[in-house]
Amino acid sequence: MPPIKIGIVGLGKIARDQHLPALAANPDFELVAVASRNASLEDAANFATLEEMLAGVPELDAVSLCTPPTVRYGQARQALQAGKHVMLEKPPGATLSEVEDLTRLAEASPGSLFATWHSRHAPTVAPARKWLASRQISKVHIEWKEDVRVWHPGQRWIWEPGGMGVFDPAINALSIVTAILPRSFFLREGTLKVPENCQAPIAAKLRFSDSEETPITADLDFLQTGPQTWDIHIETDAGNLTLRKGGSQMFIDDRLEHEAPEQEYPGLYARFAELVARCESEVDVAPLRHVADAFLLGRRETVAPFHDES
Repeated sequence: MPPIKIGIVGLGKIARDQHLPALAANPDFELVAVASRNASLEDAANFATLEEMLAGVPELDAVSLCTPPTVRYGQARQALQAGKHVMLEKPPGATLSEVEDLTRLAEASPGSLFATWHSRHAPTVAPARKWLASRQISKVHIEWKEDVRVWHPGQRWIWEPGGMGVFDPAINALSIVTAILPRSFFLREGTLKVPENCQAPIAAKLRFSDSEETPITADLDFLQTGPQTWDIHIETDAGNLTLRKGGSQMFIDDRLEHEAPEQEYPGLYARFAELVARCESEVDVAPLRHVADAFLLGRRETVAPFHDES
């Protein structure tokens, strides 16, 4: 089959760091267009908006939306209505209702809808799920701590309604945990620390449990400097499993069992190519639902204002 002609919408840090290299390495795709208000790309047709891109490149097969979640719904709807296949960066939307509406639209359109969770393509996710399937889990703890000034320098949208604050990275942890734990779990209580000049939390502590009252906790921080912490600790009746470095390493009782280079975005585009070939959609909102529950049930604590000093 000929390559899938794809366009990227939003040429920011995540698109340049992850999407462009993944597309360049995948022969199933041909990047033919970019829509961005503030950037352009050589060897591609450049447009200011998705609407202009759709009109200017009618042979386009698919679009990859790398814009902030607050504007993604309208763009995805426009692309689906134009008959294009649509890939959504995480989170798939600003609200669950938006994603539900897009899912219904995709079911009635010729295009596929792929709500991506890149951390589920970390190399230890599948081995961890398999290892846990036959064991009794007694405790889960998530530590997800990183430096917002490194990963989102000058990006004020992340502190506005819909920007999610610390949940922008922490939803990656939730995407892994919802993929590897054998039972669904639910938020019981939480504390969200919100800077006095922001609308989204900069840190959070959450307590979940499942139908068997297994304690599942999360400690999230967007101000950690130095080494970053992306770890998940799981205690079981047959040993302790730890995923480190965002799922790049898997330890059993402190013994390294599995490690591989990060290939998350190549994995996403390989999966998207499969969905496009089959004209199928893949939309799982479980991680986003947990974030919505945190905003719904969590107590808010006002903390010192945040200033981007980068």
